[in-house]
Amino acid sequence: MNSIVLIVFAPLVAAIVGGLGNRMLGATVVKSITTGALFLSAALSWPIFLAFVAGGAEATVVPVMDWVRSGDLVFDWALRVDALTAVMLVVITTVSALVHLYSWGYMEEDPDQPRFFAYLSLFTFAMLMLVTADNLVQMFFGWEGVGLASYLLIGFWFRKPSANAAAIKAFVVNRVGDLGFILGIFGTYLVFGTVSIPEILAAAPGMSGATIGFLGWRVQTMDLLCILLFIGAMGKSAQLGLHTWLPDAMEGPTPVSALIHAATMVTAGVFMVCRLSPMFETAPVALAMVTIVGAATCIFAATVGTTQWDIKRVIAYSTCSQLGYMFFAAGVGAYGAAMFHLFTHAFFKALLFLGAGSVIHAMHHEQDMRYYGALRREIPLTFWAMMAGTLAITGVGIYWLQAGFAGFHSKDAILEAAFARGTESGNFAFFMGAFAALLTSFYSWRLIFLTFFGEARWAASEHIQHAVHGQHEPLDAENEDLGPSHEHSLPANPEGTAGYHPHESPLSMLIPLGLLALGAIFAGWVFSPTFLDDAEFWGGSIYYNEGLIHAMHAVPLWVKLTATVVMLIGLFAAWLAYIRDPDLSRRGAEQLGPVYRLFCNKWYFDEIYHVIFVKPAFWLGRLFWRRGDVGLIDRFGPDGAAWVVAQGAGAAKRFQSGYVTSYALVMLLGLVAAVTWVLF
Repeated sequence: MNSIVLIVFAPLVAAIVGGLGNRMLGATVVKSITTGALFLSAALSWPIFLAFVAGGAEATVVPVMDWVRSGDLVFDWALRVDALTAVMLVVITTVSALVHLYSWGYMEEDPDQPRFFAYLSLFTFAMLMLVTADNLVQMFFGWEGVGLASYLLIGFWFRKPSANAAAIKAFVVNRVGDLGFILGIFGTYLVFGTVSIPEILAAAPGMSGATIGFLGWRVQTMDLLCILLFIGAMGKSAQLGLHTWLPDAMEGPTPVSALIHAATMVTAGVFMVCRLSPMFETAPVALAMVTIVGAATCIFAATVGTTQWDIKRVIAYSTCSQLGYMFFAAGVGAYGAAMFHLFTHAFFKALLFLGAGSVIHAMHHEQDMRYYGALRREIPLTFWAMMAGTLAITGVGIYWLQAGFAGFHSKDAILEAAFARGTESGNFAFFMGAFAALLTSFYSWRLIFLTFFGEARWAASEHIQHAVHGQHEPLDAENEDLGPSHEHSLPANPEGTAGYHPHESPLSMLIPLGLLALGAIFAGWVFSPTFLDDAEFWGGSIYYNEGLIHAMHAVPLWVKLTATVVMLIGLFAAWLAYIRDPDLSRRGAEQLGPVYRLFCNKWYFDEIYHVIFVKPAFWLGRLFWRRGDVGLIDRFGPDGAAWVVAQGAGAAKRFQSGYVTSYALVMLLGLVAAVTWVLF
């Protein structure tokens, strides 16, 4: 299994070489090394995955080195490879390799390309460490590694204040979730006496019903541990409450968005819950929490996505919503369906992000869809790639033929599992998921219609005007809320820019789009039986509920057709509002009024957090700074000591007159004082 070591450490070596070599090696050499390392990892990952699919592979642990020996706490650095790991290996390495290749064209004019490619490879290594972890400490190492790398990538354009703010926000919000994850790891070690994942999962069923003291209360041990671990997943996977960092992460370059949102960081929480699924199965309260939070996130993000104008933010909120599907699938016990949607989502979401990057590249960094339109004739290859991604995410397919795009197989399976579970939280998740599927169809087709159909509106863009007049520095793209009255209220095309024609992306960007489109089209149909019905494929790497699988297949026909029906409703509504009668969207926004503003302003989460957390934190920081640090510590500490020394020096210099008689007088007074002290 030496190939496993190569898969994991090749990106690390490439990151080190690219980071240290940087300008000395040159951009082309660094890009070649890092991209080659990722394609090597991807080429080695697929045979391992296909071997598990064919049933010819067994779980393996590859030791790397001794790590910690401290009393009873003993664990090594080892790489665990089973079916669950194999799924993540192909997802991470494939998407990352294609993102590296795509970045050759997208980042071509950036002067800091070596640093960018080194960060990408470092990110991939950290994620590979996370998914191959054999113990919780090693998983936490990868967990924090992707947090660090995401901070570096989101804030890559560090001269841009909004990018710095977004990177800090992602880092801080994830620290909140990571506190829960750390406490969960500590508690797990306290209860089980080990951090080894196989040992913990083997002992977990025996802890069912046990209680533990926590904050003065007596609570169910497994519920407490799983809830704490899930809080970590909420931060990393941007679930409701800890989701606010994810849309702001769009400040990074588009390839970063594709990597973070499609295959790596945001799916870490889903992977962790599935990896520890035998633990979660002994914690019914925690599972209900996972289901409800996932379903709530699903519907929340979908509502916000319907009102955003920035093309990348629409897809970002879509990611948040799709992660909600994965979590409530895990919450109802359909871990195979959760991983299946993670697998298919990686292809079509990476495709949509990279497709959006191709549009932005063609539109000279314009991200506002109000300045798009009629692009299908200008960039046809990008158009068809994004069409494939949209057909996949909206779940287009024919039930009676069991044929459709990737999302048709995975999303429908999740809805069927939620209904088949039969619990209150499962029913809640089913109806929220069905409504979110309708909204997903609406905002996805809204994106397609605004971008590729209708009249050409790009000449009104300031970015295009800058491009036409030879000013090549891109402006900052903003997603400002203009309110309902500004829906489609666009300025007239100024003279001198009407002749601008967007251009198709270079081949290095189009090849990844084509390969990802194949995944978006065929991944669901090819691998659906393996992920959903093949218990031998999983081989114990996740908890496999065979009874739930049978119940999924036995749900009523109307449940099976729900996703298709709501997809068609969303498609029709988007066509009506943005093709048939474009003024309908403006009138609808005005009629909805407060509801529209609520969705457009992201349910005011950022504003509420600003009042509750940010302002008090800054007030407390200023208090400690001005009153505590400057007013107390500095005043009576270094500043006070310096003042005393200065005053003493000022007094002493009065005696430094330069007259011998003055010095003799001082000496005489000193002698008298000394004699007096001796005598008395």
